Amino acid sequence: MPLPLLLSMTFRLFTDRLHARLAEEGHPEIRPAHGYAISRLVVTDGQTAVDLAAYLGVTKQGAAHLTRELETWGYATRTRHPTDGRAQLIVATARGRALVARVAEIWAEEESRMPELDTVRAALRSYVDDNGDGRTPMRPVW
Repeated sequence: MPLPLLLSMTFRLFTDRLHARLAEEGHPEIRPAHGYAISRLVVTDGQTAVDLAAYLGVTKQGAAHLTRELETWGYATRTRHPTDGRAQLIVATARGRALVARVAEIWAEEESRMPELDTVRAALRSYVDDNGDGRTPMRPVW
């Protein structure tokens, strides 16, 4: 089987297992696109809708839709932008930050089931470092 296909299948399996566990733990509404958005909000301490749309590779309307869902479910909120009076900043709530932390724990648990992943990780990291531009984005797969 070609490696890219196997990597895609592995990613899908990890993601499906993650979302099944999140659903069991009280987060049945969360999908990969939400995870990408919440993670971005956490690591940047907030984004405008325009910035979030650019990061996710979606339209501003698509980012607004995701943001509304995250707000409705309590994972994000809007605040005044600290330097632009016309803009609002979308920030992760405590619930959103806790979800991102929990996802990291679940990923680690899943990875621990396969000790040989350390070798695979090193090889993949080397490939990305040697061939990427240092800015290869992770975007939702629709």
